[in-house]
Amino acid sequence: MISLLQEAATTAVEHGAEGAEYGAEAASHGADAAAHGAEAGGMPQLNFDTFPNQIFWLLVTLGVLYWVLSRIALPRIAAVLSDRQGAITGDLMAAEEFKQRAKEAEAAYDKALADARSEAQKIVAANKAEIQKELDAAIAHADAEIAARAAESEKRIAEIRDSAQTDAETVARDVTAELVRAFGGNTDNADIDAAVDRRMKGVMQ
Repeated sequence: MISLLQEAATTAVEHGAEGAEYGAEAASHGADAAAHGAEAGGMPQLNFDTFPNQIFWLLVTLGVLYWVLSRIALPRIAAVLSDRQGAITGDLMAAEEFKQRAKEAEAAYDKALADARSEAQKIVAANKAEIQKELDAAIAHADAEIAARAAESEKRIAEIRDSAQTDAETVARDVTAELVRAFGGNTDNADIDAAVDRRMKGVMQ
């Protein structure tokens, strides 16, 4: 039993030593490969051997880009800018024209409003003068009619007064004569008329 364990340990040690030697060899090969890669690697753009070729193709690429931009892109951009500038200019001109039309319309409106006000004032003045004329005529007619009626009324009052005076004198003569007869006196028409006339003159005064 002890001898079997010793043989197994000896075999394991031998295999471990072989694995260590194999690992060291593999590490040595990896280091050589890494060193070789470091010598052969790096950025191609920084390789001075390819600088002339890179500069040539850079110039070719820039020339192609310039040709494309100058013949295709820039004319189209210029055409678009020209169209937009023309549209903006046209819009500004149209806006200015509309503004001028608005000013003219406002001036025409103000003139029409002033003319309408002036015409309205003329119509009001004419109507006022016509109304005043009709009113003056009506007042004159009314004054004439009032004067005529006043004269007629005065005439009638005078007639009534004369008639009343005559009637009063007649009644006074009749009453005086009756009173004289009632008191037993003689009725002399001349005396009665004279007495009534004096009395009436005193009353009228």
